[in-house]
Amino acid sequence: MATVTFNLKEPNSKSETLIYLIFRYNNSKLKYSTGQKIHPKYWNAETQLVREVKTVPFSEFNALFKTLNHLIADKYRALINDKIQPTPERLKAPLDEFLNKVKNKETNLISFAEDIVNNSLRKPSTKKQLRQAIRNLKEFKQASSRSLYFDSIDLDFYDEFVKFLIDKNYSTNTIGTTIKNVKVFMNEAVDRKLTHNLQYKNKRFKTPEENSESIYLSKEEITKIYEKDFSFKPIFEKVRDLFIIGCYTGLRFSDLAAITKDNFIDKKTKLRIKTEKTGELVIIPIHRYVKEILEKYHGKVPESYSNQKMNQYLKNVAELVELNENVQINATKGGIKTSTNYKKWELVTVHTARRSFATNAYLADVPTISIMKITGHRTEKSFLKYIKITQEDNANKLINHPFFN
Repeated sequence: MATVTFNLKEPNSKSETLIYLIFRYNNSKLKYSTGQKIHPKYWNAETQLVREVKTVPFSEFNALFKTLNHLIADKYRALINDKIQPTPERLKAPLDEFLNKVKNKETNLISFAEDIVNNSLRKPSTKKQLRQAIRNLKEFKQASSRSLYFDSIDLDFYDEFVKFLIDKNYSTNTIGTTIKNVKVFMNEAVDRKLTHNLQYKNKRFKTPEENSESIYLSKEEITKIYEKDFSFKPIFEKVRDLFIIGCYTGLRFSDLAAITKDNFIDKKTKLRIKTEKTGELVIIPIHRYVKEILEKYHGKVPESYSNQKMNQYLKNVAELVELNENVQINATKGGIKTSTNYKKWELVTVHTARRSFATNAYLADVPTISIMKITGHRTEKSFLKYIKITQEDNANKLINHPFFN
């Protein structure tokens, strides 16, 4: 009778020790290393399984042992049925094949990252960013002929990968996002105890970042847009009205599109909504412009379009309103600092509404903590990076401060 057991190499060890599969058949024995290690205190010798403790991925260990058990038993039966003499080499062949596949999958950063994204409950926008990082890793691997196993993610990899991204003419912040996501994958691998490589936490393995230059619209500019007659182009009118709601609620586009009548409370004086990105509940007082828009649409918000279409229509709206101020945008792209001039209307997007809300509220002396309750910024430092005020705006804000009087 053939039997399978799992034993520790050193049951009395004070540290992790290898786990062996022992297969006994026809007065013969195959002793096979599973490649897995466990501390004896987590091993149940009676059940020959890893104990169910929170600090150990016991379900993964035990599932592996179950699979190995089935593989060798099936191979043994197949050999007997085919009247072929079972030998250790023949018996361990399916085990080698399976474990090599597991090893390659577990130590290959790209394969691991793809599994993480495919099985993740992360939001679609986050998955999109992660998949872009994977595409860049694949292109880098092909261009450099570098192996991308967990142990190879070191400072040499970092330097080569960043240079590769710079050569692709990526902006500093795009490179930073890609590196940040590589760190996400490595953190997952470390948490799952697939690697002990912590080189990615070295201070030199940094996430490149530069302050992004984005515009906001002043209250006067928002009013100018609000008062413009777009009855000749209903689609522009709807886009404009949704944008105005964004300027006075600070909500992201995904949240604006999800607003229903049920979100308005206290006789429609407040908007109550759970934000999609952070899952936080926010309650926002309703500005009079928003009230007037709701009345126009019989208590509903205007129809929304795709983000891409909204951005295009908003540029049309801003151009018709003649937001023609010259704006200079400085950025680093492909490792080269660039400076490009635009008309302000060319830079208006859906996100401009949210940034305008935060900046105008700040300039109006709304307490920072109150604004952050709506925008979802967790630290004042990140919030102050987000708002956009000119030197003149700053001076105007301070001109009546007691210090200057």
